[in-house]
Amino acid sequence: EEITATDWNRVFGVNFLGPAHLVQLLRPYLERSERAHILNIGSMGGYQGSAKFPGLLGYSASKAAIANLTECLAEEWKEKNVACNCLCLGAVQTEMLAEAFPGFQAPVSAARMGAFITYFATEGHHFFNGKVLPVSVSTP
Repeated sequence: EEITATDWNRVFGVNFLGPAHLVQLLRPYLERSERAHILNIGSMGGYQGSAKFPGLLGYSASKAAIANLTECLAEEWKEKNVACNCLCLGAVQTEMLAEAFPGFQAPVSAARMGAFITYFATEGHHFFNGKVLPVSVSTP
């Protein structure tokens, strides 16, 4: 499948440039904080490719860029007490996934994954900085 320049710009605009611009805008506030944490949401597609879901080349590449941004921010901002980590999520059952891949049943619900993300963002991140962590769930 051919990917147009418009497609590349759209997917990178949403998945990479949006978060990249946001952290730049928030940087002064994060640096004034006693201990700040940025939690990026990546994808297993960006972590190990997307062979399981054909047609996601742009998506996977943009999520790989988020993983790299995470590692760079963690290194560059560590002296300012700003930690940055990335959770690379596996397939999560959402309406968007159901529409894109009819008949595929993801192993985890959006509510369950949301609970994990909330935990990691509030409690579980304290020992990590610059980590790109795969989060692939095999049971519902």
